Amino acid sequence: MEVFSEFLNAIEHPEQQSRTREVLQFISDEFPQLEKRIGWNQPIFTDHGTYIAGFSISKKHLGLGLESATMEKLSERINTSGYKHTKMVIQLPWNKPVDYAFIREIIAFNIADKKDVDSFWHG
Repeated sequence: MEVFSEFLNAIEHPEQQSRTREVLQFISDEFPQLEKRIGWNQPIFTDHGTYIAGFSISKKHLGLGLESATMEKLSERINTSGYKHTKMVIQLPWNKPVDYAFIREIIAFNIADKKDVDSFWHG
């Protein structure tokens, strides 16, 4: 988690900083094989050099950034999750509990889906 320290320490609101740290730690604990790094000024997780997920801070939510290919493949599940989303971001509102089972499901799907991908982005 050291790689994310500067990003986390720059979050102004203590509750948002705590929530972001909690979510990043959860993914680190659940998927210890994922590499952690900062890309595009945000925390991202990769697996064998391919993008799995990234996170961004917004006034109203923590954004879980996924590739559009992942969003399309999981569109039905994402639509039933109760989370708002855009074409590439699932919005985890600051004022509601995080559905960690859903996060685990999304990350696990992406790891499995990209196991044979040898480029950073889905081809």
